[in-house]
Amino acid sequence: MNIASMQNVGVSARASVAAAHAEAWRAAIVTRSPLMEALLAQAKRVAGSDASVCIYGASGTGKELLARAIHRASRRAGAPFVAVNCGAIAEGLLESELFGHRKGAFTGAIQDRQGLFQAAEGGTLLLDEIGDMPLALQVKLLRALEEKMVRPVGASDEAAVDVRVISATNRRLEERITAGEFREDLYYRLNVVRLALPTLAERREDIPLLVAHILARFAGDYRRPRLALAPAAMDLLVAAPWPGNVRQLLNVVEQVVALCSIDWIAEAQVRKALDAAEPELAPLDQARRAFERDYLVRILKITEGNVTRAARLAGRNRTEFYRLLDRHALAPSAFKPSPRGDEPSPGASSSSINSG
Repeated sequence: MNIASMQNVGVSARASVAAAHAEAWRAAIVTRSPLMEALLAQAKRVAGSDASVCIYGASGTGKELLARAIHRASRRAGAPFVAVNCGAIAEGLLESELFGHRKGAFTGAIQDRQGLFQAAEGGTLLLDEIGDMPLALQVKLLRALEEKMVRPVGASDEAAVDVRVISATNRRLEERITAGEFREDLYYRLNVVRLALPTLAERREDIPLLVAHILARFAGDYRRPRLALAPAAMDLLVAAPWPGNVRQLLNVVEQVVALCSIDWIAEAQVRKALDAAEPELAPLDQARRAFERDYLVRILKITEGNVTRAARLAGRNRTEFYRLLDRHALAPSAFKPSPRGDEPSPGASSSSINSG
C-alpha cells in the first residue's frame, strides 16, 4: 500500500469514528421509522438550546429514553440527568423531593436534604407525568422555573439553580387546563417545544429491529447466543396491536425467551405470549377504589397513624379524611408504632376509626 492509500484509509477511519461519535447521543434509540427520524432531528435541534421541552407519548413509548438522548446531545451532557415521576409521589412528599427540606421541617426530617433541582445542578431534570402534579405544587414549580431559585421546605432562604427542565406526559394537558386541573401559565412555560412520540403501532417497521436488539440483549443475559425468531413468529409481532408499546414488546419477547427451551422461537410460543399479555382490565370504579385504598395505607404508614398530618398530606380536612378511612375500613390506630415493633395491619374495626 502506498503512502497516499494509507492516508486515505486514515482519513476514512477518522471520518467513521467522528460519525459514530456524532450519533452517540441517540444510540439507545433503535429506529428506522421516518416518524422517529423526523422527531430525533427535532430533538437534536432543540438540544442545542436550554428551551423547555415537553414530551408527549403513550405509556411505554420511551419518553424518558428521548429525554436522556436530548440531555446527551446538549452542552449539559457531562452533568447529572435526574428523573422523577410526579404522579408516583404524594403531594406533601413531592415538594420535599423536588426542592429539598431543612432539618425539623416535618416529622422524620432528621437532617437537611437536597432536592432534585439541586441534585441536577448544571444538568437536566425530567419531570415525568407532569400532568399528574397537584395544583398547589404547580404554583411553586412555576416560580422555580421563572426565578431559577428553589426554597427547601422549612427554609427561609432560597438557593439559585441552573437546570434544564424537560417534562413528559401521557395526558392531554389542554384538557387538564379546561378541567381546572393544570395551570395555563405553567403549561406555556413547560411547552416551549413540543415533541410527540409515536406509538409502536405507528412505527411497525421498527419492530424487527427492536426484536433483534432485544434478543441480542437477552442472548447475553440468558447465556443463549443463538436465539432466533421464526419468520411466522416475527410476522405475528409486527401485526400485534401493542397497546403497551415498546415496554410491552420487551415483556413479550423476554417471556418467550425465558419459557422457550430451544433457541429457535416458533410462532406458537409467540402467539401464547401475546394472548397472555392482554389481561382483563378492572372496571374504572374498581381500579380507582383500589388505588385510593393503597394511597391511604401509604400515607398512614408515613405519618404513623397521625390523622392530622395524614389529612394535610392528602390535601383534605380531617372530616373528609375520616370519611375516606371509613369507606375503606382503615383505622389510624393500626398504623401507630407498636411497643413490640410489630408491623401495622391495614385493616381494622370501626370502633378505632376515630382515634388519632
